[in-house]
Amino acid sequence: MQKIEEVLDEYFDKWNQGFTTKSADGIRSFMSREFVGYWSHSGIVEPDPYYYDYDLEAVLKQMDHAEKSFEAVSINPRKEGEEFLVLGKETNHINGKPFTAQCMFVWRYEGDGWKLLKEYIELEK
Repeated sequence: MQKIEEVLDEYFDKWNQGFTTKSADGIRSFMSREFVGYWSHSGIVEPDPYYYDYDLEAVLKQMDHAEKSFEAVSINPRKEGEEFLVLGKETNHINGKPFTAQCMFVWRYEGDGWKLLKEYIELEK
C-alpha cells in the first residue's frame, strides 16, 4: 500500500499539471466517487459544498500562472489505517501572489488506491 505522504505529493503534482493543461482528469483520478468538499472563509457563515462531479475544469480555467503546494501539519490514521485525516496548509500562487488556506482532508483506501473522500478548505484572507 502506497504511503499517504507520497499520495499527497502526487495529488498536488496533478493539480499543478491541471493548471497547465486545464484538464481535471489527473486530479479527479484521486477523488472518491463519494467525495464531498467544503470551501469557506471568514466572510461567510456557511461553507459552500461541492461534490465529485463539480466543474473542476472551470476552476482550472480561471487560474493562469498558478501553482499549488501543501504542507502537512498532522497525519492521523483512522479505521486501522484504511483512512487518514490530514491537516495542513495549502498555498496557491496565482500570478505570483500567494493565497493560503487551512485544510482538512480525509483519504480512504479504496480498491484501486487512496482516494480523497472529504475536504474542508478555509481561506485565511
